[in-house]
Amino acid sequence: MNKFLNKVVVITGGTRGIGYETARAFLKEGATVVVLGSKKESVDKALQSLKEEFKEAKLGGYYPNLASLESVKADFKKIHDEFGAIDVLINNAGVSDDHHFGDYTEELANKIIDINIKGVLYSTLAAYPYMKEAHKGVVINTSSVVSKEGTTGGVMYPTSKFAVNGMTISLARELAKDGIRVNAVAPGVTYTDMMKAVPDEYIKPLVASIPLARLGQPEDIANAFLFLASDEASYISGEILHVDGLVRC
Repeated sequence: MNKFLNKVVVITGGTRGIGYETARAFLKEGATVVVLGSKKESVDKALQSLKEEFKEAKLGGYYPNLASLESVKADFKKIHDEFGAIDVLINNAGVSDDHHFGDYTEELANKIIDINIKGVLYSTLAAYPYMKEAHKGVVINTSSVVSKEGTTGGVMYPTSKFAVNGMTISLARELAKDGIRVNAVAPGVTYTDMMKAVPDEYIKPLVASIPLARLGQPEDIANAFLFLASDEASYISGEILHVDGLVRC
């Protein structure tokens, strides 16, 4: 217990689903957790719920525009000023997509690029000076199983996750000299609130295709983040950890 006592963990997309469960996981281990969301209402709701469960926890919440480096840098400065450090950054915010290729517009493509690629880049840029000064830090990005397998629709989503993988591996090489490790977690189909609304006739074929014969749970992904952020993973950097129940050779 308390593996992350006195550690400050920032989680983008931390107000629901995998991000929220990841916040819970780090709080259980004694971390100070700052959740970032897209709007004040969602951040306030998440903070209220977390405070009810973890009454003694140190918590913070912000809602920067992840597509604006200026906005992200301003809020990360506030986080550092308030809590004194940024030890772990979980770049979890993202938007999915299932549009047919011929239906893409410039606006739709830019929306995915802004959150899934620029959001990762800008948040890491904002955290970097503080991690570099401390000569330590961990960045973990959320990739996806589709970064390996691709999809039959919504091409910009796997495209964005391929970009996340490339950024992860390249930054792991570049930032190692600053004491910063960079990895990614690539979830498979995970049973979040969004999946709960999917009819059983769509779920059963998915489960049948997975050797472990179940969908992932948010806790499965959160545990991967915990491991990669911990001292047990101190010699791991530049890895894309697939958490999807599949078997690869």
